[in-house]
Amino acid sequence: MTEINFKEVVTKVLSKFPMVERPGWHIHFKSKLAWTVGILVLFFALGNIPLFGLDTSPGSSMDLFGRWRALFAGQRFSLTALGIMPIVDASIVLQLLTGAGILKLNLSDTRDQAFYQNLQKLLVLVFAAFISLTYVVGFYKPDPGIASQLNVSLQLISVFLFVQVFVGGMLIYFMDEVVSKWGIGSGISLFILAGVSQQVIIGLVSPIRVGGWAVGVIPRWIQIAREVAPYEILEGGLTFLFENHLIALISTIAVFCIVVYLETTRLEIPLAHSMARGARGRFPIKLLYASVLPMILVRALQASIQGFGRMLYSRGVTIFGTYDSYGNALSGLMYYLDPIYSPWDWFPSLMTTSHAGWQIAARLGVDLAFMVVGGAVFALFWINTTGMGAKDVAAQIHRSGMQIPGHRRTPATIERLMEGYIPKIALIGGAILGVLCVVANMFGTLGQASGTGLLLAVSIAYRLYEDVASEQMMEMFPMMRRFFGGEG
Repeated sequence: MTEINFKEVVTKVLSKFPMVERPGWHIHFKSKLAWTVGILVLFFALGNIPLFGLDTSPGSSMDLFGRWRALFAGQRFSLTALGIMPIVDASIVLQLLTGAGILKLNLSDTRDQAFYQNLQKLLVLVFAAFISLTYVVGFYKPDPGIASQLNVSLQLISVFLFVQVFVGGMLIYFMDEVVSKWGIGSGISLFILAGVSQQVIIGLVSPIRVGGWAVGVIPRWIQIAREVAPYEILEGGLTFLFENHLIALISTIAVFCIVVYLETTRLEIPLAHSMARGARGRFPIKLLYASVLPMILVRALQASIQGFGRMLYSRGVTIFGTYDSYGNALSGLMYYLDPIYSPWDWFPSLMTTSHAGWQIAARLGVDLAFMVVGGAVFALFWINTTGMGAKDVAAQIHRSGMQIPGHRRTPATIERLMEGYIPKIALIGGAILGVLCVVANMFGTLGQASGTGLLLAVSIAYRLYEDVASEQMMEMFPMMRRFFGGEG
């Protein structure tokens, strides 16, 4: 009774919170595409609006996400500084609570679905406020020049910075809701794809020179062909290839091909219609059944740990480790918990700070174990909390009138069969992605998009292509939309 009352109270209170209503009618494909493109343009626009009152002089303000920036979307020191981090953190907490059975919810029940969504809104609000406060307290410094011009205190400028970061984070949440309910795919996925694609394109073709060399790998190697003798390239060996991003280019192409291959690898369960003889089909269980999105949850957990360490270090607490001016862990527990971002973190001739071989190996081992175990566990949580588990799939197949040939047509029978495939494939797929993320980071990626970001971008682009094809097909054949439970 108490649990029911608690759910009802939370639902009533949070139902008054502003939200994006789901349309009660069918939205045509062109309208969905227009909403999606419009939100994407707005996202880029917000990312180019700098935070007013922020001190951006060298050594003053620091980005909390640092190298995670592409993964969590948004631009540093802008209105999109929070990116999708509050949404991801809220999803982690809810999935852990639901997966551990602390929150007993039946997500096929409309009331439990409403409670889950309202609770997610509350957690997003809390995390947006908490991370914004963390930014302002430990990382974002107010500009003394602006404070003196306005004749206000630095504390008031800090409060204004907090409001800007918080409002920007909530805008991203609402933009995600608009895409999910009025557009195509997911807003989170769209923002990640946009951010990572931007970095990869810059890392591939940007002619801008930094330190005398072009940033993009193509113009840089054109420059190398003109200015560097062949024997210098041979003498430089792997170090030269790493420094000039040729291995990063090869790594990026390899990751793209591997992810596309994994996306197309699937196990197909034969189905037959119980009433119409000869009507057969197949239920595909992809190797990446849980998608690449659970990888965000693993990296978000690692980013939260490092953010906590940086905040303590900025306050003079060094018991957990020390950091350099760029926010990279140098020693202590945080060094071993800091993931491998690029070859500069493990390749001896590229490292800017010296560490013993066993320390580098231990850091690599911890990162690999974190990603493999975390990827598998979060993949399992993901399918169980997003309606992709064996029970939900069995109910979906049963409702469609299909059955598995040679087995009784009952949800329990179908569920038992699916239990032998879905959880195991989800675990294997999550573990494979974890390994691929670490290996991609070790060899580097174009534009420093990170292995996880690149995996996400390729997988999201592939699934976005599938979503667009599906939307177009259902637009052409309205009967299919009604069959799959869409709008009439």
